[in-house]
Amino acid sequence: MTLADVTRDGVLAAVQEFDRLGRAAFLKSTGFGRSRAYYLEHQGNLYDSKPIVGYAHGVSTGTAWGPSNFSGGDKTVAQRLERLAFTVAFLPNPDWTRDEIILACDLVQSNGWHQLDANDERVRSLSDLLQSRAIHRGRRNPDFRNPAGVALKTYNIVTERSNGNRLDKLVRQEFQAHPAEMRALADRIRELLHEGLGVEPVIDDPDVDEISMREGGVTLREHLRRERSPKLRRRKLAEAKRRGVAIACEVCGFDFQRVYGDRGRDYIECHHRTPLHVSSETDTRLSDLALICSNCHRMAHRGSPWLTVEQLRALVTASSIA
Repeated sequence: MTLADVTRDGVLAAVQEFDRLGRAAFLKSTGFGRSRAYYLEHQGNLYDSKPIVGYAHGVSTGTAWGPSNFSGGDKTVAQRLERLAFTVAFLPNPDWTRDEIILACDLVQSNGWHQLDANDERVRSLSDLLQSRAIHRGRRNPDFRNPAGVALKTYNIVTERSNGNRLDKLVRQEFQAHPAEMRALADRIRELLHEGLGVEPVIDDPDVDEISMREGGVTLREHLRRERSPKLRRRKLAEAKRRGVAIACEVCGFDFQRVYGDRGRDYIECHHRTPLHVSSETDTRLSDLALICSNCHRMAHRGSPWLTVEQLRALVTASSIA
């Protein structure tokens, strides 16, 4: 017997049983664990693909399949479902962002640098926040950032030998080196998420590359929103004029008016000297801003960590000498 023996009617019967029992009871009765990436999508609902097909095999042939009967991976099951004219959704859990890890690390620190259990109310509260549309806007699988996943992340943070990503270690080091600042940053991230800032687009930003955007998260979005504030830019330009400072790039010296004439008059961009997702700063002062050209602005935002105005200026100087 093979996957080819599974019929469409068998799959529909499996879906009906899944709905009758509920997910947890269905998985327990069939002996399967939860799917990690591939889900049968039917009438707006998601179903774990292998358990569905295993049950459907029993309906179709009289012999149900358990986990040991599957020789191929989830993708082969998905292909069989698609041949039966079903829709299969590929929904792996996305990597944890820096924002999410900061919030999890904040829990770990408040717990004396010990991992937390999935039943801990603090873990459940963070799970609820992360399951909102605040950070990840796309479709998610049924286990996305559930309490068990959040608890596992706290384990990854406190354990040197774990399967956590590189950001786990980096964020932990930041908390250990600057505990007060990182706690304040965690508070700010929660505040921004509750305000709904996290639902703004995080990709396809022309000024920021994908790595910076992913690691900067909602505080980076706040940073970009402030840099692009017309009111803040006008105030910075007015201050520069009062001081008799040329409206030119503080990194490379490019002057738009000198090159483009009246068309370039007062054209310049504002840039935070210290990224908000590093400083956790919430009130922008004019002294926190630098006037830089479009090219230098993009170079400042390219990669992680961002270069300071001084570091960029040193690069430009070194390049001109070479």
